[in-house]
Amino acid sequence: MDIEQELRASFLYLLVVIVSITFSVRASNNMYMTEIPLIAKYVFGFKEFLVGSISALAATGTFIMSALINSRLRAGRRRFVFIASSLVYALVFPMFYLTNAETIWPVVFVAGFSLGALMPNIITSAGLLPDRKQRERLLSLYTLTLSVSLVAGPALETYLLDLMPLLKTFLVFSVFPIAVFVLSFFLRFPEEKEKSNAPVSEVLRNHGFRAAVYNIMTYNIPFAFMLTFGGIYAVSKFGVHYATVTLMFSTFFFTSFLSRLLLSIRPPDDIWRLMILSVVITSVGLIGIIESPNILVLEMFFLLLGFPHGFTYPLSVISISRSSDISTRNAANSIFFSVMMAVGALMPLVSGVIVSYIGLRYSFAALIPVILLLLLFLYREMRSINLTKESTKTIAS
Repeated sequence: MDIEQELRASFLYLLVVIVSITFSVRASNNMYMTEIPLIAKYVFGFKEFLVGSISALAATGTFIMSALINSRLRAGRRRFVFIASSLVYALVFPMFYLTNAETIWPVVFVAGFSLGALMPNIITSAGLLPDRKQRERLLSLYTLTLSVSLVAGPALETYLLDLMPLLKTFLVFSVFPIAVFVLSFFLRFPEEKEKSNAPVSEVLRNHGFRAAVYNIMTYNIPFAFMLTFGGIYAVSKFGVHYATVTLMFSTFFFTSFLSRLLLSIRPPDDIWRLMILSVVITSVGLIGIIESPNILVLEMFFLLLGFPHGFTYPLSVISISRSSDISTRNAANSIFFSVMMAVGALMPLVSGVIVSYIGLRYSFAALIPVILLLLLFLYREMRSINLTKESTKTIAS
């Protein structure tokens, strides 16, 4: 087998495994993250602060595993932890059906904790190919699969909620965590170079990594709020059924899918303009949610917000891939994912307090100045990257 055939075979192998396992992880994870707030509010009768707290607990568990454990492990141990975590995830998921107002807390934490070993390693495996075009195409297809799962998952939820109560849908969705466990044995893990004394400091000094973090935060902050309170906002303001909420998220993820499909077909050379455009669309979408007079207009702005949701994550992943080598990529991906989870943990808590004081509508408005401030930080990192490139060209010439 020549080199070209070997690269093609590696690409196809990674593609099949990563697409299958990514779909199963994200469909099930998004299902419990969108249904838990509804269950907490309307089944267990939790107040807003407890609704935010239980969503934060899942993200806290993911952060602990991703930032404090997975980022420090070598490939061999990471593979063992990955497989063990997938088994725990498969065992704990159907337990949601049996939970009550007390037992849902540890179940949520364990589910989130196990997820912290799954997603960063899938990202790292997707970035193993040495050829940049193949690597970025696979990363784009990985993010495209995320979007497909976020369309298909809520669509299945919508169908199931017409047939059964909220908690029972977890039994049907348990097939996805089982598939994750089976597929976990086939995921590839790189063997890094000898462990550096300070890989985290190397990652944090990297302008490409910092740009990726600021970029994802410009959307992850409002998205974490939408995930926790978007459905409650639609139900409380317009009196819609739970199935309408899940359908609304499904169409939101459909436009996200379209934007990631575009990136998969044509991976971008200049990622910075798309990052700025995403922030602009996010700001417009949040203003639209605030001013929506009916559910149809609200749905239109949810559709609009799907586009920056589709762009920001793959652009951040590509930025990390371009700015790091294989020896630091696991640490970079783990820290990046843990930052996302930290936001996911803090936002429901903070937003739960804010909503209690100023209401849902004005809480959406409070997000806009935050993401504009992050845009300034992002722009500063862009300038640093461009200046570094210019200096390199000058030295080379």
